[in-house]
Amino acid sequence: MELAVRAAAASCSSYPSFQRARVPRRSPGLPQLPARRVAVAAAIAVDPDIKTEQNDVSKTEVFACPVCYEPLIRKGPPGMNLSTIYRSGFKCLKCKKSFTSKDIFLDLTVTSGTKEYSELKPARTELFRSPLVSFLYERGWRQNFNRSGFPGRDEEFQMAQDYFQSVAGGILVDVSCGSGLFARKFATSGAYSSVIALDFSENMLRQCYDYIKQDDTPLNTNLALVRADISRLPFASCSIDAIHAGAAIHCWPSPSNAVAEISRVLRPGGVFVGTTFLSSPTNSGPFSAGALRPLRQIVGPVNSSYNFFTEGELEDLCRSCGLVNYSSKVQRSFIMFSGQKP
Repeated sequence: MELAVRAAAASCSSYPSFQRARVPRRSPGLPQLPARRVAVAAAIAVDPDIKTEQNDVSKTEVFACPVCYEPLIRKGPPGMNLSTIYRSGFKCLKCKKSFTSKDIFLDLTVTSGTKEYSELKPARTELFRSPLVSFLYERGWRQNFNRSGFPGRDEEFQMAQDYFQSVAGGILVDVSCGSGLFARKFATSGAYSSVIALDFSENMLRQCYDYIKQDDTPLNTNLALVRADISRLPFASCSIDAIHAGAAIHCWPSPSNAVAEISRVLRPGGVFVGTTFLSSPTNSGPFSAGALRPLRQIVGPVNSSYNFFTEGELEDLCRSCGLVNYSSKVQRSFIMFSGQKP
């Protein structure tokens, strides 16, 4: 993994810089960095032969091929909202692989477009692809987290915003976004040039879209829905300013691979913020065997062996993946932790 992190750091050093407006605020536990307003541009290559609907090839995004990480060519209207992404096609000129919006999200997984091949992830990952769990997530499931010390949506959002102050105006990716509980708040905050709600679960992304239509999140907000694998993020190296992972790392098949990927795609100075359940003798939170037992009759066998960590393990993981300025806040079994790309 060290070789991968070094390679990513080397590629970042040669990556073109973007100018953003200076934000005179300081994040807790992180040094003040000059925040630069990101014009959502130049991270996807644009084929001069491709004409967009508005004949505008200057406003492009950060998407890269999940197979080879080459920048994707985009054909369609510019912009990072649901409508323009849906009406656009993306293609990797190296792999010759094409990507389009399926339903209401852009599928940037390696298996996108396959007709015969299929694979299953670990049970704890497949659980959240269930329509039932996706439906229940904001209708009682997530609220149970307060029993383990989670402060609740509004307070957790503000805590994350405090960490992200130094990268205000940049591109934020909410990985393992679920039903968009936080992605929608990040998008409507106006603090970021673009917000990408990313999840592996198709049904979670559909549920996110349903909430967008119901609440006050305008459909033309700079919010995109993307299906992707956390261990194979479809972004160019050093292209993202902020990454949020709310109550997610304990569900990832390989947390070390995922955090290494997060480190790869963050720009120098970029910030990663995550929350999870701290390891305890009982781990009696909403992911305990007892809490999951009622779901077994509906969604089948559920593997309750989630990845619970100690504070020291989370700090060690972030540092081993090249992140610095580790900081954390703990409340009972809840922890919010943060690291920064040097």
